[in-house]
Amino acid sequence: MAKKNILHELNYLKWRDIYQIFVFLISLPFSLIYKIIIKINKKEIWLVCEDKNEARDNGYCFFKYLNENQKQITSYYAINYRCKDYEKVKKIGRTVKYGSLKHWILYFNCKYNISTQKAGKPGAAICYVLEVYNIIKSKFIFLQHGITINKSKWLFYENTKMRLFICGAKPEYEYVKKYFGYPEENVKYLGLSRFDDYHDIQVDKKQILLIPSWREWIASKNEYSKKYENTSDFTKTEYFQKYQELINNKELNEFLESNDLTIYFYPHRNMQKYISYFNTSSNRIKIVSNKNSEIRDLLIKSAVMITDFSSVGIDFAYMKKPVIYYQFDEKRFREAQYGEGYFDYRKAGLR
Repeated sequence: MAKKNILHELNYLKWRDIYQIFVFLISLPFSLIYKIIIKINKKEIWLVCEDKNEARDNGYCFFKYLNENQKQITSYYAINYRCKDYEKVKKIGRTVKYGSLKHWILYFNCKYNISTQKAGKPGAAICYVLEVYNIIKSKFIFLQHGITINKSKWLFYENTKMRLFICGAKPEYEYVKKYFGYPEENVKYLGLSRFDDYHDIQVDKKQILLIPSWREWIASKNEYSKKYENTSDFTKTEYFQKYQELINNKELNEFLESNDLTIYFYPHRNMQKYISYFNTSSNRIKIVSNKNSEIRDLLIKSAVMITDFSSVGIDFAYMKKPVIYYQFDEKRFREAQYGEGYFDYRKAGLR
């Protein structure tokens, strides 16, 4: 199993990961010195992040809470200083450049490394080896970036060694405890930080959100890419063709026009790199980039959601708003990406 996991991880290895090996090695003596300093000063450091280019999810909400309510904790938010969200985080509290020497030093000396992403560390590939093979004791707290509804083997304890797995729903909590292999004390039912923003909201009854999940075999070019579908040309993939057809469907566009409705099409973050391929002639459909829109605002403002397998449907359900599921590649999705979990789309939502 360990050999198979390493081979899978190698699919995601990039040149910056090779660079991180050198930063990691340089950080070791500095980390030892800093360890002495924080011990003398009796500091407690909490390191928080999401994706390196974002601050708009549970990590950001949690970091904001820490700086407003737990000021005795020395917290840092790791983020790319060139990204759009950097200035927003800088106004709240301390920041550290994602993947920098300082990030590594804080990683080794923090009490908790808290992230919405499994790879929320200065060098994901290196930290994977350090933590999963017990070279260092894991300090990783997984906030998640959505309710886990699938049988996601990459989140099993043997593949993460997470210190805490935070759950936001009772069925999820029971499922993770039973099937994911974590020690019972490592799984906590605490809720998701971003759900605090879903109260007293203003909804635009004329706005529909079309927000499909990603397809790993398309976005990551892993070992499943050729096995399940030819992904060499994105426009030939079923994913592109089905959504391109949908946003150009004549009957749909006539329905939107006659009812004064607008659809906002927001592909998953991992599929945003393909957004330029999509087009529509309808002024009732807006193709939305994450560079100029935040998913939080779209979730709160929209009255209806259309998705496929995305857990953001749970966010919508939490706000007591209707969800429609459009699933054209269920068999391939289950084989190539996520196995079926406890959530039954046919019983829990429209189809």
